[in-house]
Amino acid sequence: MALLERVSTLIRANLNDLIDQAENPEKMIKQVILDMQNQYMQVKTQVAIAIADLHLLEKRRKENEDKHTEWMRKAELAVEKKQDDLARAALDRAMSFTQLAKNFDEQISDQRMQVDTLKNALLGLERKIQEAQSKSELLIAQHRRSRVVSKAAEANLQATDSGKSSTFDRMKHKIQREEAIGEAKRELTGEDVDAKFAALERNEEIERLLTDIKARKTLPA
Repeated sequence: MALLERVSTLIRANLNDLIDQAENPEKMIKQVILDMQNQYMQVKTQVAIAIADLHLLEKRRKENEDKHTEWMRKAELAVEKKQDDLARAALDRAMSFTQLAKNFDEQISDQRMQVDTLKNALLGLERKIQEAQSKSELLIAQHRRSRVVSKAAEANLQATDSGKSSTFDRMKHKIQREEAIGEAKRELTGEDVDAKFAALERNEEIERLLTDIKARKTLPA
């Protein structure tokens, strides 16, 4: 049965491996438990059907036995009445029910095996569900811790990586150079201001001297 094959696969499933291989362990374990519960309900239904079929077969076997007994009684009655032909006919009918009884015995035996197989599968799946539910939080917590440790180790590796360190040094030198250039610009700006004030004072002096000259030229000789 395909159902039993799926159940067998779920029962044999290694929860730890499923967690380790899953991209999303929490989602995976919840999905596994959900699948198990769905399969459990299907197997439980099959168990109920198989038991019902077993009871039906046992009932039909009992009816067959009753008919066999009835025809044997009729055969005996025919013998008592000295009707051998009728007795032979009754015995022939009884023999047919004897053959049916063997068939019913075989079917009931097979059906009981199927019921036992389904019951064992149901019990195994129930235990697996209990295991998964009890381990789910622990497995998820373990995976979270391992993920945190892994990220911490990766971060530490990146921090000590020579390439990253070289990049950091280059950025540091770039910032220092930009600061130096800025300082130089500020110094140059300061020199420009001094030069402008010097030029302004020089022009004022020139204008003063020119005014003096003009004043002297206008004085009477």
